[in-house]
Amino acid sequence: QVQLVESGGGLVQPGGSLRLSCAASGNILMRYAMTWYRQAPGKQREMVAVATSGGSTNYADSVKGRFTISRDNSKNTVYLQMNSLKPEDTAVYYCRMGDYWGKGTLVTVSS
Repeated sequence: QVQLVESGGGLVQPGGSLRLSCAASGNILMRYAMTWYRQAPGKQREMVAVATSGGSTNYADSVKGRFTISRDNSKNTVYLQMNSLKPEDTAVYYCRMGDYWGKGTLVTVSS
C-alpha cells in the first residue's frame, strides 16, 4: 500500500510564493514519475508539473517560469515551488505516483 501526503498549501497574496511537498510512504519504488495536478472550483483536474525518476521535468504552459518541481528520492518526497502566484492558481493541488493519488492541499491566492 502506498500513501501520498501533500502539505504546504494555504492562503497567499498575489505575487507571493508557496512550496508544496508530497511525501510518499509504503511499498514504493521511486522509479516512477511524480506529478502535480490541480483542480480549481468548477474546472477539470489538470497536470501542473511532472518529474521523472531520471530528472526530466515538464510543465503546463500556464506555470512555466513560475513553478519548479523537484524530487528527493532519498526522502521519497516531491516538491513544487510556486512563485509569482496569481489568483488563477487557486486550486486543490494533488500529487500522483503511478496509480496512487494524495488527498490534496488547498492553495488560495487572494488579496
